[in-house]
Formats: sequence, C-alpha cells, structure tokens
Amino acid sequence: MLWVIGGLLTFCGLSVFLEFGLAIPRSGGEKNYLERVYRSPKYLATSVFLSQMVLLGFSSGNSLAFGRYVLFASGRDIADGWQARGIAIACITFAVLLHGLLPKWGIRLFNVLGVFKVFILLFIVCSGFAALAGHRRIPDPHNFDNAFRLEVGDGYGGGGAYAYATALLRIIYSYKGWENANYVLGEVKNPRKTLSLAAPIAVGGTTILYVLANVAYFAAIPKAELAKSEVIVAGIFFRNVFGDSAGARALPVFVALSNLGNVLAVSFAHARVNQELAKEGLLPYSKFWASNWPYNAPLASLFLHWIVTVIVLVAPPAGPAYNFIVDLYTYPGAWINGFVVAGLIYIQFKKSENWTSPWHTYLPISILYLLANIFLAIVPFIPPTGGSNQDGYPYYVFPIVGVGVLLLGGVYWALWTKVWPKIGGYRIVAGRHVLDNGEEVIRYRKVKVGHSE
Repeated sequence: MLWVIGGLLTFCGLSVFLEFGLAIPRSGGEKNYLERVYRSPKYLATSVFLSQMVLLGFSSGNSLAFGRYVLFASGRDIADGWQARGIAIACITFAVLLHGLLPKWGIRLFNVLGVFKVFILLFIVCSGFAALAGHRRIPDPHNFDNAFRLEVGDGYGGGGAYAYATALLRIIYSYKGWENANYVLGEVKNPRKTLSLAAPIAVGGTTILYVLANVAYFAAIPKAELAKSEVIVAGIFFRNVFGDSAGARALPVFVALSNLGNVLAVSFAHARVNQELAKEGLLPYSKFWASNWPYNAPLASLFLHWIVTVIVLVAPPAGPAYNFIVDLYTYPGAWINGFVVAGLIYIQFKKSENWTSPWHTYLPISILYLLANIFLAIVPFIPPTGGSNQDGYPYYVFPIVGVGVLLLGGVYWALWTKVWPKIGGYRIVAGRHVLDNGEEVIRYRKVKVGHSE
C-alpha cells in the first residue's frame, strides 16, 4: 500500500514541479521556484537550497547499491563494509570522469541504462507471476495469507509512526529522478510539449512497475528475509526463483548496471545545479566551479559532487549504512518540497502575484502534497520503540543532520549578506548577466557602499 501512496505523492510532486517549471523554464529546479515565492528576506531561500543541494545532493546510495550487487553477484553477500564502499567510490569516480571528459557518451550511457532498467523491472514482474504460479526454488512463503493483517516480526512491523515515515522516505527515494528534468530544464527543447506529455507517462509507468515488482518480491521471499534484504532484495529474489546457478548469479549484475545508470543520471543533474549556483556567484571560488573546462562539461562541479558523495560513503561506521544514507538524502527534500508547494498555493491565490503557467495544479493535489511533506518532515523526530532504528543508528540522527544542513544555509546567508558586507563595506546586489554562450543568469555582485550599481 505504501508503494501506491508513494506513486500518488510522486504524481502530486510532479504536478507542482510542472506548474513551476513550465512557467519558469530555466535550469536549477527548486532554486528558481523558491526565489519566485520567498523574496524576503533577500537571498535566504537561495542560501538554504544551496546548502541542501551542495552538501546533501550526493549519489552515495545508488553507488553503494552498485557495490553491494557486484559483491552479491560474485557470491559474497557482505553488508555495507569497506569492500562495497570501495566499489561504490569506483562507481561514482567512473560516472564523474565519463560526464566530465566524454559528456556525450555519458548522456548516451545513462539513456541506454534507463531503458535497460525498465526491462529489468519487466523481467522481475514476469518472474514474479511465475513465482506466484509455483515456479520457485523455495517453499511458498505464504506472504499473501491474511495480506492486510498488521504483524510484528523479526525485522518488520512495529516502530509506530516513525517506521511509516522512514518507510515512505525510502519509497520516495526509489521514485526519485522525476525532478531531474527540472534541474536541466534550460537544456530541454520545447519543455512544455516534452514534459507535459512524457513526465506523467514515465511516472505512471514507473508506479505500475514498482507495485508489481513488490508483488513479485512477496511471491518469492519470506517476510523475515524480505525485511532484512535492504538494497539487495532483487538479488535474493533471483536466487529464490532461479536457484544458485551461474546464470542466476549473473542476474544481479544487470541490477548493478541499473544502479550505475541511476548514478550517471543523478550526478549529471546535480552537477548542473551546482554549476548554476556557481554561475550566479553563490559558491566560494565560483569561477572554478562554474567552468566548462576542458571538454565543455561541468567537470569542476562534477568533482564537487564527487567529494560530497565520497565523504558520505566513508563517514558512517562499518556496518549497515544504506538505509541511513537514503534517509539522509531524502529527508531534507521533505522540507524543501513543503515550502515549494506552500509557495505555489500562495501565488495561485494571491492575485497581486500575477501567476500564470501552462500547467495547473489543483488545490486538493497541492494540499495532499503539503500534508505529506509535513508528515515526513516532523514525524522522524518522534522516537520509535527502542530509541534506535533497525540499523542501530539513533532515530534522531538523520533528521537532525538534515535540519542542521538547512539551518547552515541560514548561517551562510547571514554571513554572506550581513556580516561580511558590514566588515567589508559593501552590499550584495543581484543583476542579470549574459554569459559568453548567450545564456542569461542572475549574478550576485559586491557593490561598495556609497557607489552606484
């Protein structure tokens, strides 16, 4: 049921982002939408988004999943230890170098792997139907007996509202990627026609495949094993359906390639957001991070993405880390998305805003999305039974880190617009600037007090 809810919320978020994106067809995603609504205090919304995107916009989760599946395919079902993390670092390094040195090939590869992922999901769904018919190498797990009865077992059930919130955060993480087009919207040809048609079809198809894939998992994996499977659930599914043959062990390699495609897509989109922030002079050493040297690709911004991804991979202690990384990545987005949809509701009903867009999000959709993000932002602070999550981390770690990073954006705003200008005798002024390639961006400049702009 939560997977259906996750798909519904993804549709709601897509509608909100389509309304903003088609009205403001520039790269940058939420940055543009927050700036359109929250204009006072000046630059605060921009600074908060900058902090979240730069410090928590990483590819660690999918990179670690790649490492886990490579090890699983080799016959070593090892938790998130240093071997898996080492392979994960190699994965993100490959993605960054490919996008930075051979940008056209990077785009081609993640497009191919994106299509490949759809075929993998279809294969899992078809295999699930076979498992339902009895074609599996294990006894019937009886997961569909009393399917809607709430149970508490080893690794599943219990945890109260906290467990529902974290489960939904992880499901939303699986749906992530639909917003990447908004991050590079300036590079999309005819975004109104492309996004308004392709995006709903893509999200709808993904929702159906994810729900059916979960039916397949329940058909072949006992509940206790499923609850502890984490990222390698597809690998366990293949083993239970096809056995331990060499061919069956090769199937997780295909899932690893799918995760590589996710890493390529996320690093591509996030690096361009980092570059947009640098073009506007928002980052220290902005000229370096904004450069397209040496092959007309944002290699410097990709390197920034690589740094954060590697730090998040090596920082957690040895042991289970995947769920923590996923929670840390997804959680701050609940706050950002909450403010985005609240801003949309405001400008839709505030006539003085003169808001128009080729796409319209109806109020019930916006309210549902707002309430869901409030739930996801607040409930992780409510302690579950035992005071720790199932991986042994204190329950409050990821929400405190997430909120702390957002507050750090407020600290950066105070230093950037108040403290340093007062010490240096200047003020920050925003103005439009045309780059060498003809692209128009907002550039934040230092203007000495007493001088004209």
